[in-house]
Amino acid sequence: MVTQLSQQIYTPTEYLELEAQADNRHEFINGEIVPMAGGTTNHNELITNLCVLLKPSLREQGRRLYSENVRLWIPAANVFTYPDVMILDGEPAYYGDNQTTVTNPVVIFEVLSDSTRDYDQGRKFNFYRTLETLQEYVLIDQETMAVMIYRRRTNKDWHLSLLEEATEVVKLDSVGVELTLQDWTILDINCKSKAVIAYFGKYGGVPQRLKDSPQSSSNWFFP
Repeated sequence: MVTQLSQQIYTPTEYLELEAQADNRHEFINGEIVPMAGGTTNHNELITNLCVLLKPSLREQGRRLYSENVRLWIPAANVFTYPDVMILDGEPAYYGDNQTTVTNPVVIFEVLSDSTRDYDQGRKFNFYRTLETLQEYVLIDQETMAVMIYRRRTNKDWHLSLLEEATEVVKLDSVGVELTLQDWTILDINCKSKAVIAYFGKYGGVPQRLKDSPQSSSNWFFP
């Protein structure tokens, strides 16, 4: 779509009109329309299993869960994008009358790939952390057993936790959900990823164990 357009800078309205007719997804970054890379089957399996894992507890709490086809508007950055997974605390706040675009996630998940790793950890996170509602940003590495969680402390202060051990628990404080790297695996015959994530805690665990040896864990402060 983008290569067929001569205009270089677009308004949000123009972008939404073009995106509604497009076969593939595009980001809108401060007036520029940028095509998004297609996801692999491994990437899709990670997202699907994560949603299946999270949905029961979030439904019980009245929270909403959306995956990669729901668009996000980030007003302070003038950006439209499609996060892999979003959790909303209650009803969605839409962009205008457009019910395909939300504005109020409290948790965002991105599955890292070679083509998006630097962007997801850098510039895209800079966009995301301008959202006043966002409390936690979770990055899942496709290639290793690693989960990174950025937690908001103040508007400009985010704390980063790196989880690599099979017994470590991923705590989503903003929505009261705990996941563990041990009790439930998203590995299957066609999925090369070693990343695992689990439904855990008061909502009940999944009786499956991963026998990989623990690696290491560290915490940092992210200014």
